[in-house]
Amino acid sequence: MSGHALYRLLAWLSPAYPIGAFSYSHGVETAVEEGLVTNRSSLVAWLQTVLLQGTGCVDGALFAAAWRAADCQDWIGFDAIAERAAAWRGTAEMALESRQQGGSFLSITRTAWPHPYLEAAHERLAGEIALPVAVALASAAHGIALESSLEGYLHAFSANVISAAVRSVPLGQSDGQLALAALEGAVARTVEAALGVTDLDDVGTATPLLDWCSLRHETQYTRLFRS
Repeated sequence: MSGHALYRLLAWLSPAYPIGAFSYSHGVETAVEEGLVTNRSSLVAWLQTVLLQGTGCVDGALFAAAWRAADCQDWIGFDAIAERAAAWRGTAEMALESRQQGGSFLSITRTAWPHPYLEAAHERLAGEIALPVAVALASAAHGIALESSLEGYLHAFSANVISAAVRSVPLGQSDGQLALAALEGAVARTVEAALGVTDLDDVGTATPLLDWCSLRHETQYTRLFRS
């Protein structure tokens, strides 16, 4: 990957990129409240499942499909993937999390890193786009390789949930980094699985407890996060 491509990818996936990622816990706040995540080992086990059998599996497949469609300028196919991504959420909070961050990502990236593909997608989709599809579009538009951009996306997703757990459990910063290191293999396997998907109809999740936590979070008495 060229220096310019790496620079852009690091900028987009930084916690400082203004998409509001810090305000979402992806259900982990309820998992902590219910005693399902209590320490580093339980957090790692939780996130391994989310990556390999839940959100990581779905978002990875959507990301790869969207990147390939954008790379060959198949905009009919791309828009169909974007539509599927918008609907492919188990709960209202999960939909909000992906839609709000995706719209914010597209908006700020159009401003700071403009490209005709981004402008056209914004017009066609009226700014409504799921986060994995938005990042895949920007990566393809700016010539960032699929495997590298997808691995970066899943790393950033994992790091954000870990950050939420560090604040909620609470965990120390060292435990947070140890958890991120422990997930390296799970991220790599999720990337490999996503790259091998040839039909999105074959993709699904097996994380009902994650959906339950997200549903419970909607009425949780005290909340730090929006999901």
